[in-house]
Amino acid sequence: MKPAPFAYERPRDLDAALSMLAASGGSAKIIAGGQSLGPMLNLRLVQPELIVDISGLAELKRAEVSGSELVLGALITHADIEDGRTADVTRGSMRAVAANIAYRAVRNRGTIGGSLSHADPAADWISALAALGARVTLRSLAGVRSMAVEAFVVGALEPALHAGEIVEAVHVPARSATAHWGYAKSCRKTGEFAHAIGAVLVDPAAASARIVIGAIDTPPIVVTNAELFGGRIAADYKQRFDVRAADALLASAGIDDAAQRHIYVSVLKRAVLEAAA
Repeated sequence: MKPAPFAYERPRDLDAALSMLAASGGSAKIIAGGQSLGPMLNLRLVQPELIVDISGLAELKRAEVSGSELVLGALITHADIEDGRTADVTRGSMRAVAANIAYRAVRNRGTIGGSLSHADPAADWISALAALGARVTLRSLAGVRSMAVEAFVVGALEPALHAGEIVEAVHVPARSATAHWGYAKSCRKTGEFAHAIGAVLVDPAAASARIVIGAIDTPPIVVTNAELFGGRIAADYKQRFDVRAADALLASAGIDDAAQRHIYVSVLKRAVLEAAA
């Protein structure tokens, strides 16, 4: 199957791109790396009247440390992060996630903004960035909005983008020297989308944690208290991880299949063990 016919524009700058989106009345789609949109077009899951190619916009290719956070433009590729062409305030966390996204050919072209924009719950950046406490900046002709990554994902394949709005940048806070990171996923084979993701950022010194269960048909589950660790986060958090509490959390989120909950809990436990290693 091939895409339905569409018009194509390659704007000269970000303002021109936003003007095109605003004028389209919701009938346009943005393309950059094309790793998500391309298959959707071929399968006619989306049939836009206009494709706006933003791959040449320099404004969306910034990668810099600003204060205590890393700012990554929407066009930064997975390979840019994997290969260290961007600064790293996460002490290797993002590089490790990027290196295990799909295949190298996909990582060469796929962008962090494109991955977030499609809000696929099985995509790595949604869960990883939510665990890292990242924010996303959205821009339209009306101005700029900022929100937490987990708030940006309204539901499966449903981002919180308004008409005429695009992901402009991702803001990732620095990982503290005492924080531990763990990330695990379950795939049928290497390179495929995950059907369970666990992401863990635990700081025993600060008695804090951000725990994410991803690849579910809802926004990712983000836990920022100690309920999965018996009510206390300390150096022994690996031993305190409560699989029953994790199972109950998944059940309350509407995952009724006990076998499926077991997969999620197992993946999350792997992430906790990795963080504690």
